[in-house]
Order: sequence, then C-alpha cells, then structure tokens
Amino acid sequence: MASTASGASTVLSLRIDGELLDRLRQHAAKRGMSVQDYVVRTLIRDDFDERFKAAVDETEKFYGLT
Repeated sequence: MASTASGASTVLSLRIDGELLDRLRQHAAKRGMSVQDYVVRTLIRDDFDERFKAAVDETEKFYGLT
C-alpha cells in the first residue's frame, strides 16, 4: 500500500515472474526493507524523476532553450 497525498492508501495487486520477485527480495533485503516498501519507494522515485524532467522541459520551453 502506498500513501497518497491525502494520506489514504489503496491496494495494488501484481502478478510478477518468480525470478523478478527473487531479485526484488534481494534488493529489498540489502536495504533492510520489505519487498512492498522497496517497490513503493522505487515507484515514488521514478514518479519524482518523471515529474522533475517534465518541469525542466517546461522551464526550458518557457525560456526557449529547446
């Protein structure tokens, strides 16, 4: 479950390959995290990266740098 801006959470079920789950478990264990927390953190980071890139692109467009 991931918190949203309002503090509410929702459930997302995924069907994933066993090998991928094993890799996720390994990555999470290295960081002392649960698989769920690791996946949520990864998704949050990716979402931030996309929003940041969009903001940079808009800024460059505004200033005519693209």
